[in-house]
Amino acid sequence: MPEYGYFLASEEHDPAALVEQARMAEQAGFQALWISDHFHPWNDAQGQSAFVWSVIGALSEAVSLPIETAVTCPTVRMHPAVTAQAAATSAVMTDGRFRLGVGTGEALNEHILGDHWPPLNVRLEMLEEAIQVMRRLFTGEEVSHHGTHYTVENARLYTVPDEPVPIDISGFGPKATSLAARVGDGYITMMPEEEMVTRFRKGGGGTKPVSGGTKVCYGADREECVRTVHSLWYNELLPGEMGQVLPSPRHFEQLHELVTEEMVREKVVCGDDVEQHVSTLKAFADAGFDRVYVNQIGADQKGFFDFYRTKVLPQLLG
Repeated sequence: MPEYGYFLASEEHDPAALVEQARMAEQAGFQALWISDHFHPWNDAQGQSAFVWSVIGALSEAVSLPIETAVTCPTVRMHPAVTAQAAATSAVMTDGRFRLGVGTGEALNEHILGDHWPPLNVRLEMLEEAIQVMRRLFTGEEVSHHGTHYTVENARLYTVPDEPVPIDISGFGPKATSLAARVGDGYITMMPEEEMVTRFRKGGGGTKPVSGGTKVCYGADREECVRTVHSLWYNELLPGEMGQVLPSPRHFEQLHELVTEEMVREKVVCGDDVEQHVSTLKAFADAGFDRVYVNQIGADQKGFFDFYRTKVLPQLLG
């Protein structure tokens, strides 16, 4: 049986709200937390984007649940040495309950310092080298590294957990999935596709954990939920690579008209149909996922947690 966690959306809620949602998630019976790591929201309607490492510090005091970034890009905006320090500190503050989820990132967040946004094959090379650097730093030993993409000189982390921080790799295509299988401590993907899980496990991932997540919008009025999703998270339904290459929230807003409310009705769980919520999350379990995270879109967070505590999680957790 998978573990079921809650996905905190840093793009939609301010830090205090995220901490309160984490408390409600623990009280409702969720078993773990994901938290997104962004510099920008996807669009101005979402309206937030706090520095995730500060929020993780607050979460470490507020709840006892495991926490993972979903996901951090440790290659452009954040140098891997700095990311390693942030992750190691988070692991210490959570008594080892922290995992570092990493991916190749989006131009939306990573180009802000004027750096070139490279193509996918280069981003994958950068991610693999970044992981090598971070793992060496997690040992607490002094590290010097002169690689293709990164230089580190005489760097040592003095605040490190007893065990190295596990690094899970996000992948939505075969190349990233193969990298996760080869060098990751786990695999993250956002669709309940058994084929990708099988590729990860047969490619070297073995029994390492596979995690996935989805967004829903709980509410008594299904059409109101559809409108909420269409207003706030239409970016989830944009096709192709636009999510990786568009550089600013306003560019996503310019594509809003490509996503219709009918697309939301077809693709996103909206409303209070218990079986629809349960079956959506069970699809990940059926595809072989070990951890499944869900995010509630919109303002009715308390209603969502009450609904999941009383109606949904009891069916999922048996």
